[in-house]
Amino acid sequence: MAASEPEKLDWSIVKQGAEARISSCSFYGKPAIVKERFSKAYRHPSLDQKLTQRRIGQEVRSMLRCRKAGISTPAVYFVDNETNSIYMAEIQGSKTLRDYINELLKVNNEETKSELENLAQKIGSVLAKMHNVDCIHGDLTTSNMLLQSDSDHIVLIDFGLSFVSSFSEDKGVDLYVLERAFLSTHPNTEEVFRILLTTYKKAAVKGSDTLSKLDEVRLRGRKRTMVG
Repeated sequence: MAASEPEKLDWSIVKQGAEARISSCSFYGKPAIVKERFSKAYRHPSLDQKLTQRRIGQEVRSMLRCRKAGISTPAVYFVDNETNSIYMAEIQGSKTLRDYINELLKVNNEETKSELENLAQKIGSVLAKMHNVDCIHGDLTTSNMLLQSDSDHIVLIDFGLSFVSSFSEDKGVDLYVLERAFLSTHPNTEEVFRILLTTYKKAAVKGSDTLSKLDEVRLRGRKRTMVG
């Protein structure tokens, strides 16, 4: 353990996947989340460490790039290159948009319909800001967006696959990933997603170009599905 790394006291695993483990902890008295990236056994140790540190660096830079653009992301407290860990502020009093949207869909009345439309506009606006600074999230889902109950701010999380690109193609793919995840996770929300894209198009610097690329990506996706 690095000398400056907090001791692993009262850590609680929040989620564990193939790439990383997410734990809840206290960082010098502050509620925090720590993301520990796993080593790849099939890679040479020195190469694995180099690639992992590069990926961690890109993840942190993407979060900072978004924060400078006025987008809410967790504050980064500390990066430990020995354990390949990122310590971030825990977003308290929040829930994933996945859970929040599913709660609204269960009620399904005029009030919730209006709330879904407002939420779609907020998401579209946030994603336009992100793409305006050429940040590609890489894993856009409603599980990687949090809603703060005290401010209604949307917080973007999990930039582990993020990168920087000015190409409309990459931004279109980013939206395509979200569209596939959104419509499969929240059935019968096509109109909600259309509102999201309409807001995005108005707010994004190259919104029309990106949506044109989105159409192309959709077509390629359908062709792959047909071919199998």
